[in-house]
Amino acid sequence: MPVIKQDSNRTGLAIAEETSLKVLPGANGADAVWYEQEPNEYSDFGSDVTTVARAPINASRQNQKGGVVDFDASGGFNMDFTQTNAQRLLQGFFFADAHEKQKSNPISTATANPVDEIASSVLSFTNNFATAIPAGALMLLEGFVSPVNNGLKVGTTGGLNSVTLSGMVDDASPVGARAELVGVQFASAAASLTLSGGVASLAVTGGVLNTYGLIPGEWVFLGGDSVGTRFANNVGYARIKSIAAGAIVFDKVSWANFTAEAGTGKTVQMFFGTAIRNEKNPSLIKRRSYCIERQLGNDDDGMQAEYLDGSIANELTINVPQADKLNADLTFVSMDNKQVTGAEGLRPGTRVVATGESLINTSSNVYRMRMSIIDPASVVGSPLFAYLTEADIGINNGVTPDKAIGVAGAFDATAGNFDVSGSVTAYFSTVRAVQAVRNNADVTVDFIFAANNAGFVIDIPLLGLGGGRLDVAAGEAIKLPLDMAAGENSAGYTAMMVFFPYLPSIAMPV
Repeated sequence: MPVIKQDSNRTGLAIAEETSLKVLPGANGADAVWYEQEPNEYSDFGSDVTTVARAPINASRQNQKGGVVDFDASGGFNMDFTQTNAQRLLQGFFFADAHEKQKSNPISTATANPVDEIASSVLSFTNNFATAIPAGALMLLEGFVSPVNNGLKVGTTGGLNSVTLSGMVDDASPVGARAELVGVQFASAAASLTLSGGVASLAVTGGVLNTYGLIPGEWVFLGGDSVGTRFANNVGYARIKSIAAGAIVFDKVSWANFTAEAGTGKTVQMFFGTAIRNEKNPSLIKRRSYCIERQLGNDDDGMQAEYLDGSIANELTINVPQADKLNADLTFVSMDNKQVTGAEGLRPGTRVVATGESLINTSSNVYRMRMSIIDPASVVGSPLFAYLTEADIGINNGVTPDKAIGVAGAFDATAGNFDVSGSVTAYFSTVRAVQAVRNNADVTVDFIFAANNAGFVIDIPLLGLGGGRLDVAAGEAIKLPLDMAAGENSAGYTAMMVFFPYLPSIAMPV
């Protein structure tokens, strides 16, 4: 029986990164890696074709059949925003590589470094990392056959391609196993917190804090689950202002009162992850392009599909609705749009199935959403509101296709400025937020989500506020809608996201 229609549930979406515009890796794209996506819905996917008809002056008053002269290709979709499903694509929207720690399966351009073996409690990797795994490394291990080899492990000594972990079982062939540096445990009494002249610092004897791959603006979590691995009064998320061998200076923390504190008798733990930000250094700015595949169900010969070639990440909006799930809208500007029949078949390459992660809900998975006026003398800050009803944060790269005579579609694209904006609607409490709009105050905002011993931070370090007209309605709480427009901060970036592959239970929302 011939195919007479297709249902949406027979479609699928996958994205592969190109080596250059419209070129997939390998001969005829044979080395492409297609990562399955989980879209909720599509927007403007495909191409808009422009045709021109002949309209000569003649007695019959009829036009002649026209022809195709151009088309505009683009694609967009909405998806749930989970712990890891957006990380690869975020590099495209930030026009930058992710800043990753030592791990077996990086998402950036770093070469994969598979786990080699576990022998006599030494976990080794196939190749050397650029920097050594530190002493006291907190390693997250997954996918090993023996359960005792999985989970969070504390290392003693480390090297360029190995780390010694206690209580491990030998495994000479850990196929598919993964390992990642997710933090560090300092030696007993080595860590202390100091507060001098408004400067809040973590000081550690030994002088190796600048070897962990941390960067200014990155967030860490200070403290572990056991009492002996955290400070008594200072536990939570913190943003790095600067890093030296013996000290990290913080410019924002999530706990209520930063105080000086000695770590006597403590083996304090600090957790970190993968940081993605826009870059100021031109040599670090990297434009990625993708091939986007949408499968369209089987015809009489096999799976049909359409492709968006040379797709450049343009707009990203992270939506934070009330009592719902975190989700994102992604749009791409593409160079070309092509279709294949079942007989022609899907493009070749390796296909990676989506992991099907749990959703991030906007009720119980929110650690905090804090907007405050920047105060150089305080790392705590005073919030402008207590609760939100909705929020969104958007990135716009201003990508426009480049057209030319002799080219149908586009031959390239030009990016505009890295524009970050957003909006929030808050419950009004005091006039400080309204005054902040009128006074053009320097404001900062961070959203922290955590669930299942992992989490991430969305941080905008410097922004101005617009809107601010109070919404007063009978029988309802007063609402305050605010618009956010971000700018480059003193550290040279506009926005950053930090993904923690592991967090202690104490880092989860209460």
